[in-house]
Amino acid sequence: MANNEGKLSSRTNPQRRLNNVEHYIGQFLDAACETSRRYILELLIPPNWQDNPDGYELRAGEIAQQLGLAPSTTSEHLKQLQNLHLVSARKEGNVIYYRLCNHQLVHAFHEMIQALETHYNTYNSSSEAQENS
Repeated sequence: MANNEGKLSSRTNPQRRLNNVEHYIGQFLDAACETSRRYILELLIPPNWQDNPDGYELRAGEIAQQLGLAPSTTSEHLKQLQNLHLVSARKEGNVIYYRLCNHQLVHAFHEMIQALETHYNTYNSSSEAQENS
């Protein structure tokens, strides 16, 4: 067991990351842990991960409506996601369209969310089955 621990610590050393990278990782996780921002990121994932995900965008109003948020609240969340370079905006007249900037990062995050959902659904089902027996 001690050998495995030694291998893990020598292979994974978070102190080796550049300070600015650590900063962005922390900011991404903070943003993704806030429910409304996480839902916004998920809404901007193209259906079925289209061949050309850069063409998929939603209007700010659509995002607000789908999440049941006030437009001003949605705008603030979108601004924070823009500051993290997770979404970009395109203005056409009075309408602002948003799209994902880093599809690979959001795709990996979405897969993690799905894995967590599956894990905890399975865990909850097992717990309920034990309680009922």
